This record gives sequence, C-alpha cells and structure tokens, in this order.
Amino acid sequence: MSAELTGPVAPQGAGVPRPEQGLPVAGPRPGTAHGWWWLGVHGGAGVSTLERAVPGGQDAGLAWPASAQSPAVVLVARSSANGIKAAQNAARQWASGMVPGVDLLGLVVVADAPGRRPRVLQNLVRLVSGAVPRLWEIPWVEPWRLGESPIAHLPKECAPLARDLSRLTRPA
Repeated sequence: MSAELTGPVAPQGAGVPRPEQGLPVAGPRPGTAHGWWWLGVHGGAGVSTLERAVPGGQDAGLAWPASAQSPAVVLVARSSANGIKAAQNAARQWASGMVPGVDLLGLVVVADAPGRRPRVLQNLVRLVSGAVPRLWEIPWVEPWRLGESPIAHLPKECAPLARDLSRLTRPA
C-alpha cells in the first residue's frame, strides 16, 4: 500500500505564514548520487537508522539541501510533541516558499516510544500531515533502540516507504 497524498505537493507561497525559526539552507555535498535527502527536523529524529533501513537516500545534515536540480527531500521527525512541532515548522518553511526549488516528498514520523501514541500527539501528526504531500509512520522497533542493525529488524512499514520513494524519485 502506497502513501496517499495528505497535503499540497507544491509550496503555497505568500499565503502561508513563515515560521519564527526555520532550518538552515545548505548546499549538498558534491559528487553524491542518490534518490532523495533525509532531512531530520531535529536531532535524534531517526535519519541515520532510516538511511540504513531504506537505501537510496542520504542524510541532509539538519539543513535543507540546495542545488540546481530540485532536490527531493523527505522530512523525518520523532513522534514526540517537540518532534512533531519541529516537523510542522519545517513544513511551514517549505509551504511559505522559504526553500525554493525543493521537491518535498513527505514526512516520516518515527515512533518515540512503544505502544499507542497519545491522542493529543496523534491529532498533531494528523494536523501536520495536511501540510506535507505524504505521511509515512514507522513504529517503535526495540532492537533499533538496542543498537541492532536496522536491516535485520525491518518493520513492515519500511517496505511501502521504500517503494514509494523509489517510485517518486525514479528518473522520468
């Protein structure tokens, strides 16, 4: 099952208020060949784990990548209140046109704890998902917390994420 569109696929521009704080914009490292950038919207979002679990992307290093050819970007956040609010700020930064030329593919929310997410956080994820093109959710994986290889313990939710990102970044 692929992620359905949850929000806009292009920035809305002037109608979207700019966030008070945004992520910096930095150029990508030269000579890299990959399908997309993983953009952690806060430290500890889970980018390095996703980079190993879902091959094809590269860590953007907590800054929007800028390049001549519209870079494909996937936001990554933990499902904590601070993580989701950081994702909301990054989505507003993109939607307001502060990061021109970026092809935002969506948001990956990585569980910050085992079990069901509290309703207030679930509602916040739903709200933020309306500001990004797609939402993917990765559950809590205890072996990842213990430092075990992400490849050895892939949750089933990684397969549709990998398929979607490969399809979305395939050259035309």
